[in-house]
Amino acid sequence: MNKKLCLTLALGGALMLSSCGKKLGQFSSDYFTTNPNPLEVVGEKVPATVTGNIPAKFFVKNASVTVTPYLVYNGQETPSQAYTFQGEKVQGNAPVVNYQYGGTITIPVSYNYVPAMAKSELMLDFVVTQGNKTYALPRVKVANGVVATAALADAATVNPALAPDKFQRVINDKYTADILFLINKANIRAEQLKTDAMVELQKEIANTYGNDKRVLKEINIKSYASPDGPLAFNTELAQNRENTTKGYVNEQLQKDKIKEFNDLTAEFTPEDWEGLQKMVAQSDIQDKDLILSTLSMYQDPEQREKELRNLMNVFDVLADKILPQLRYSRITASIDAIGKSDSELKEVYASKPDSLTIEELLYVATLTDDPAQQKGVYTTATQVYPNDYRAYNDLGMVQYAQGDYAAAKQSFAKAAQLSGSAAEPQMNLGLVELLNGNYAAANKYFGSAAGQNGLGDALGVYYLKQGDNAAAARAFADSKSNNAALAQILTKDYSKAKSTLAGISKPDAITYYLSAVLGARTNNENMLISNLRQAIRLDNKLAALAANDLEFANFNISNLVK
Repeated sequence: MNKKLCLTLALGGALMLSSCGKKLGQFSSDYFTTNPNPLEVVGEKVPATVTGNIPAKFFVKNASVTVTPYLVYNGQETPSQAYTFQGEKVQGNAPVVNYQYGGTITIPVSYNYVPAMAKSELMLDFVVTQGNKTYALPRVKVANGVVATAALADAATVNPALAPDKFQRVINDKYTADILFLINKANIRAEQLKTDAMVELQKEIANTYGNDKRVLKEINIKSYASPDGPLAFNTELAQNRENTTKGYVNEQLQKDKIKEFNDLTAEFTPEDWEGLQKMVAQSDIQDKDLILSTLSMYQDPEQREKELRNLMNVFDVLADKILPQLRYSRITASIDAIGKSDSELKEVYASKPDSLTIEELLYVATLTDDPAQQKGVYTTATQVYPNDYRAYNDLGMVQYAQGDYAAAKQSFAKAAQLSGSAAEPQMNLGLVELLNGNYAAANKYFGSAAGQNGLGDALGVYYLKQGDNAAAARAFADSKSNNAALAQILTKDYSKAKSTLAGISKPDAITYYLSAVLGARTNNENMLISNLRQAIRLDNKLAALAANDLEFANFNISNLVK
């Protein structure tokens, strides 16, 4: 072997030893970037991507490195999934980093968020394997802290769906009776005043006298002549029937001492062709299709009558069965029934609650803002009306608001059992599952509650918990709530978030805290300070939260959180 070849082999061996035999050097934090940095809560996770740009002639050819990302906080550390990378000479399936040119490595990380993570560091732990040797390299910090604003989403603040009462203090009833006349006559026969309908009508009108629970609103009279005979004659006849009937009603009102009511109206129809057509259509007359065809073919009243009379057998049937029923006056009385006042309802509930209707009981519960009293009323409703799903649903609504979620779930489940098609208990069961972190079950219940008022707020929180902030903002639409404002902040719709926060009817500590976050994000220090001060005044536990909240890292809030 000549000297030149030996020199070449020697140099090659030296190079091989330099790239394969030496230990891997320490990683530098400069090699890594993290997106985002600081980390951010998304839904209930803390996800991020760490990218490593490994320089040339660093990653030795016979080394494999297992990188474990640790989130270190409050004396604890939580690992994410470990990833392995290897040099060119290693037998394995891990991604390869070239010695000569270096390379890029990608390390996804994800943690289940806990509040203590707000003040934390993301560290990379390295374990190197080279042949039979394994050794650790110093950890490297690649991110600092977690922005936890998304964790403020709160299902407990979503209002469960109320199954409303149908209570009406004023119920309008209409009572109707017909007076039939003989052909070509306008006088009222005595027997027509003794029919069941007329007796009932007279009784209901008479009962309004001196009765503040029954108010006669109006009486209407409509009089008709049947569509046979000359139009001029029928016009006069129908008008006479109107006058006769109106006279009778006025006489009866005087007799019953009824003087105060809104109106007495009267009108007449000379020939009741519409009534004829309707009655024929509802009859079992053999030739009714022929009659209806004739009526639709001709619009002129005299021509219509002429054509019907030409149908001899048909007209005889009409004269016998239909036309006598079209010679009448119809009297309709509109009467308001006035229900119990609020104070009367409360008195009855206190003394004899089982005498109230279900609508009255459910309404009584709305007359107080005291949850304990509401719970008592709804409990009574479940006992008096155990088959009405609304009583159980609304009892669960109060239990939910009081934080008794297990009891609320039982009440909602009972309501759903009583009425499988009712949307309110389906939405409310979804809320309980959402609160318990059972998102698949929550989503299923929400699907069964489609169209329910208030479902958008529940779905908005569901999407926030899933980390889909854009879908959450769409679901909330124009809702004025803390959760809605949070979704808008997370999607950087700061103008709408400001409007939403200003529109909340009963702002609480979180309302002001979110306003402070909005102030920080829009670089409005006055807005931040004034709202954070009010938030801490309403709930002093928020001082500790704010102290570690990276939303405020660029502002001096030490005087507020000390």
